[in-house]
Amino acid sequence: MKKKLWKLNYIPKSKNIRFGEGGLRKKKIIKSPLFSIITVVYNGDRYLEKTIKSVLNQSNQNFEYIIIDGGSKDNSLKLIKKYEKRLDYWLSEKDKGIYDAFNKGMKVAKGKFIGFINSDDIYTKNALKIISNYYLNNKYFDFIFGSVKKHWGVLHGYRPHKIKYSWGFYSSHSTGFFIKRDVAEKVGFYNTKYKYHADYDYFYRLIVKKKKQGVSTKKNELVGVFRRGGFSSQISFWKKLNEEIKIRYDNHQNIFLLAIIFCNKFFRNLDQIFKKK
Repeated sequence: MKKKLWKLNYIPKSKNIRFGEGGLRKKKIIKSPLFSIITVVYNGDRYLEKTIKSVLNQSNQNFEYIIIDGGSKDNSLKLIKKYEKRLDYWLSEKDKGIYDAFNKGMKVAKGKFIGFINSDDIYTKNALKIISNYYLNNKYFDFIFGSVKKHWGVLHGYRPHKIKYSWGFYSSHSTGFFIKRDVAEKVGFYNTKYKYHADYDYFYRLIVKKKKQGVSTKKNELVGVFRRGGFSSQISFWKKLNEEIKIRYDNHQNIFLLAIIFCNKFFRNLDQIFKKK
């Protein structure tokens, strides 16, 4: 019998976590929410409240909200408790990193779609309404990339043909990415052996190996806003490049193509590789 990977009831491993006190809380049972929105946070109290409010104040209220905290030592837990009556599930315990936290959230998600928003980003007021309209009019797709705003402009579009040689084929992972839960069950969880870009591995499995179909919102249909200084911006270029190539290698891409990709990125970014820390 094939082992079922997806679990709808996640019980925290930490013996210090008690139901309703410093960890897990179930507000209510939603029969069939359209969205399961997941926020992961670790010592992110500076912007966390704005993130929470941007979710709770959506024009489309057909969602459940899940927050996974990695055992923060700042005021993140206080902020979570402040809004716990409006949360459907929250958990605070030490984890193995951001992708481990994503997996914990996915394990308890019950919605038709799963969406991620990090603790320093925000949704636009009509984010879920925009995604919902796409679903109602185009039910054939398996996932969707919503347009997101960064400090220098708008990330938008979806170009799947680029995935075999560039990771710049989509608008965003967190904040703009929504995937049908039944599709996510088939793809599996994020591989936590990748510390910086497990989302690249996830997309490769989703798009290339599972051949799932995606769409994107129009440029002016903004679903979120990225704040500068997030998780990925704190990683050195060399570490990111090394993991990007490893992900491609582990997914059995052509070795000669990998060499070309590596050399191209290496020589185009020498200033970042040898930048003094």
